[in-house]
This record gives sequence, C-alpha cells and structure tokens, in this order.
Amino acid sequence: MHSLNGQKIVVASHNEGKLREFADLMAPFGFEAKSAKEFDLPEPDETGTTFEDNAYIKAFAAAQATGLPALSDDSGLCVDALDGAPGVYTANWAETPDGSRDFGMAMQRTEVALQDVGAVDPAQRKGRFVAVICLAFPDGAAEYFRGEVEGTLVWPPRGELGFGYDPVFLPNGFEKTFGEMSAAEKHGWKPGQPEALSHRARAFQKFAQARLGSA
Repeated sequence: MHSLNGQKIVVASHNEGKLREFADLMAPFGFEAKSAKEFDLPEPDETGTTFEDNAYIKAFAAAQATGLPALSDDSGLCVDALDGAPGVYTANWAETPDGSRDFGMAMQRTEVALQDVGAVDPAQRKGRFVAVICLAFPDGAAEYFRGEVEGTLVWPPRGELGFGYDPVFLPNGFEKTFGEMSAAEKHGWKPGQPEALSHRARAFQKFAQARLGSA
C-alpha cells in the first residue's frame, strides 16, 4: 500500500462546491490539500462510462502532473424512474451552449423528464446520490471508495445551500433537502462518529477508515 506520509494531497477538482466539501472533510486530519486549480492543471475530459472511470481519470492526471497523491471524486444523481439517469452524465445535464453549467436548468430538465414518464407521486420519484472517491498515485496505482445516499426528488427546489442538485434531493428520514442543510448537517459525520449522511461524506468516511485510521 502506498504511503500518504507527508500529508500533501491534491484535490483533483475545479468545482468550488466540491472543493469546499473536501476541505471540510479533510480539516480534522491536518492534511495540506491543494486543488488542481491552484496548480493550474487543465480539466481532463471525463470519457468514462462509470463513476470509477471518471474519478480515476481526474485523480491520475493530477497525480501524474504534480508527483503527489491525488484525490478525486465523480458523483451523480441516479433516478429510478429515469432508468438511472442522469447518472455519470449528471454534470452534462447542466451544460449550457457557452460551456458553463446551470444547475437550475439541470434540475428543471430532471423535473420535466420525471413529468414526462408520469412520476408525480413521491414513491415514483426515488433515487440516490452516488460518489466514488479515487485516491491515485503518480505510478498509476489507485484505490476506490464508494458512498451512496437514498432519497426522493422534490419539486420545486428548496434551499440555497449546497450546490448542484442539492435543492431537489430529500434524503430518506429527513425533512430538509440537501439544499436546506448546513455543511455540518449534510456531512453528518466527524471522526469518532459512526455514520455519515451525504454520499461524498460516506465515501470519504470509508477513505478515512482505510487510509487515515479513523473509525
């Protein structure tokens, strides 16, 4: 197993929301985490067909370019009534003609797709957020940690916190959408606590347990 001694890790993302979440999750462990953006690294094309594929593409590109271990995740919303869509193409559903991303538009697109298949009752609007974290090293070695959280798609969007599709995702057992939760509520886990809430926090918890010795 490759060592993480030195405690320097590149977070292979240019997504400000993801970077904030990773910073929150890594803070208790004293890691010096720098983003791919800080290294002026280009964003590689995500050509994979699975979350694991795309997480590896990003993490390995950053590790190879910097000579440091790199951590990346690929995540998405998988809606049962849409046969798992948007899935690995979750970010693509937010793309605009000018190359930017509009997640308000993406949430609207998801809602239109649900209406088109007649998914109007909560029981018909089940889905999950999935996150796969990849820890990659400059020699190409990699480890994967997967987290999922089940929930229901609501409409209209609720809350202005979080990012992406958070305002339309109501996790099972809660009355707040991810868009209405603070970062602490959404993560729902710190070292020494038994359970994480968000998909990214659950994946990170597995990484922490395997690599950082935290239960």
